[in-house]
Amino acid sequence: MRLCRFGTEDMPRVGLYSEQGIVPLAGAAGAAGIDTPVMQSPHLLDFLPAGAGFEAAREAAAWVLKNFDALPANLKLDPTKTSVLVPVPSPRKIFLLAGNYAEHIREGGGIAEERQNTFPYVFMKPSTTLTNPGAAIKIPKAAPDAVDWELELGVIIGRTVKAVSEEKALEAVAGYTVINDISQRKYTPNPNRKPRDKDKFFDWLHGKWFDTFCPVGPCVLSADDLPDPQTLKMTLKLNGEVRQDSTTGAMIFPVASLIAFISQMATLEPGDIICTGTPAGVGHTTNTFLKPGDVMTGYIEKIGTLVTPVAAE
Repeated sequence: MRLCRFGTEDMPRVGLYSEQGIVPLAGAAGAAGIDTPVMQSPHLLDFLPAGAGFEAAREAAAWVLKNFDALPANLKLDPTKTSVLVPVPSPRKIFLLAGNYAEHIREGGGIAEERQNTFPYVFMKPSTTLTNPGAAIKIPKAAPDAVDWELELGVIIGRTVKAVSEEKALEAVAGYTVINDISQRKYTPNPNRKPRDKDKFFDWLHGKWFDTFCPVGPCVLSADDLPDPQTLKMTLKLNGEVRQDSTTGAMIFPVASLIAFISQMATLEPGDIICTGTPAGVGHTTNTFLKPGDVMTGYIEKIGTLVTPVAAE
């Protein structure tokens, strides 16, 4: 089951997502004779594992699958003509991984060590980076020359967990989505600054924080449909040319270990997002950076395709 949010932020709705059509969940429930008030909820998490409407959503999804061709036109919305929204509009926390794919580490000049000898590098982004599917990221006026892409598997937390074991970590997942961790690779605040030891790290970190730098979507694959998240093909195309081509199986630290690691420090709550790192093929290794008019197309198997145009701020 794939779910999306669509409409407007003032009046969002939840829909069953497919490339052939978005079916409003409340309408599907009505057509299927499923009578429960939760089906009117605008909150996508309500219909994923641990949500109050999960079982009803599952029942509606099964009915739609059997009856899709016979659905009236007003229950099949064209995804290319529908305003699809980020799946979780206001997550309390957005965690991201740096250097979690061996090939990405090698292309950056380092060497991937064995997992048992290292630990995950985790950083955060503000919620103002979130960008709806199909909406443009903005090349910032303050730093326009080195904006890069990073296709990532996104994990959406569905249950509150603290210090969860790796063996039980996936039980906390509500679903999976597609994320593009946009990065400004050469941001240098105050070019006339006095050099300090930590400048390089904070330049890198601040380059992650520009508004619009985290497109998410177009949908969420329910976690119960993906027992093993380390099996997915993933590709990113820039203007139709493949730039990243890998699999989630190439992660150094898999999803379960990331949840376990982060939850040792911070309580994970429903709606929190973990971006699990990017494989080889980012732009800075070939000095290829984004410019207005470009279009990125990020695909992750079983989830979907996130299309993101590029515009000037």
